[in-house]
Amino acid sequence: MQRVNGANGVGIRDDDARAVLAAIDPDETIAFLRELVRTPSVNPPGDVSAAIAICERELQGAGFAVRTFTHAPGKPNLVAEWGADDGPLLAFNAHLDVVPTGDESAWTHPPFAAEIADGRVYGRGAGDDKASVTAQVMGGIALARSGVKLRGRLTVTEVADEETTGDGANHIIAEAGLRPMGVIVGEQTLNRVAIGEKGTAGVNIVVTGRTAHGALPWEGANAVEGIAHVIVALGKELHPQLRERTHPYFMPSSASVNLIEGGVKANVVPDRCSIFIDRRIIPGEDPVATTAEIRAIAEQAVSAIPGLAVQVLPSSEMRAATMSEPDGVLARAMLAANSYLGLSTEPTGFSMATDGRHFAAAGIPTIIYGPGDPRLAHVPDEWVGIDEVLEATRAYALGALAILGRGGD
Repeated sequence: MQRVNGANGVGIRDDDARAVLAAIDPDETIAFLRELVRTPSVNPPGDVSAAIAICERELQGAGFAVRTFTHAPGKPNLVAEWGADDGPLLAFNAHLDVVPTGDESAWTHPPFAAEIADGRVYGRGAGDDKASVTAQVMGGIALARSGVKLRGRLTVTEVADEETTGDGANHIIAEAGLRPMGVIVGEQTLNRVAIGEKGTAGVNIVVTGRTAHGALPWEGANAVEGIAHVIVALGKELHPQLRERTHPYFMPSSASVNLIEGGVKANVVPDRCSIFIDRRIIPGEDPVATTAEIRAIAEQAVSAIPGLAVQVLPSSEMRAATMSEPDGVLARAMLAANSYLGLSTEPTGFSMATDGRHFAAAGIPTIIYGPGDPRLAHVPDEWVGIDEVLEATRAYALGALAILGRGGD
């Protein structure tokens, strides 16, 4: 029996692979994606009940044992299992909530019509994250339909609240009793194998001063001008350093001033101004140390300005970057799947936050994989390529086969 070797020596039996791939129906797969996109699940409020019901219908119809775990009204989380009770347990995870559409006049395709044009499916959530949900659900169903005997079990989890709190993923970790050998999290990676994600170390910087009449500015201490000095100092002192902080699998470390608030009236010298810095860190950087680094720059920037004081306050979520082993079973399996399909076999890192951080925090090896370009997430006319979705569906099915099938590790 022929065995096709993929990346790093993980083998996929060719006869099993052919049987699994033959069980994927392209028309059914894209119809499923379009049905999900046509089912709004905007967060807030984040009601994913109808979208979960669509996934439950398909998975249960294919023979999966299905459970739901609800952490808030309108927010069920699906856990569907299929395969042998002994052997390794592999989990897929993706999210069904989507961000708001914004100004719909900026869309040339209606955000919930799931229109097809130029080989793309358009709509809010088409890429983030219903394309990954589709690839996981349809990839899992293909594995079940193929008749290939497995030596382990596949769990498909589709959840709520990724775009806000991550409570959906945390709820199934706590309540479903799952302890998989690893989780493949679906997000837009251009169907590349991302072995981890950047950490976050955001900070609020607050400059306080002294109010005065706008016609007598020398009587006050202008907090807005103080923040301007801080922003300039960060641009000169921090940003050049961050561009030099690199990692073989990740884009450089970064910081971006994304929010500013200050002033009370046009003719009043402001005594308070704040900014929020979205700080994304790579493996090897420490969230506490990065806060101290920003604090030193901010304090120096306003130290010579009479009447001003500065505070640097870490955000509520501070976490290091996550990274699984490039030679671990999860990465090798998905790289083998990509190799079999002629896709990229170069591991990468993911710049955005995902539900993967919650699984990693629970000690579960995690990688990220899915169709679509992350630059298209959250924008008007969000889209995903039909070919990308079908490639990802095949890759998910083959990745699971590499771990759970007769030719897996």
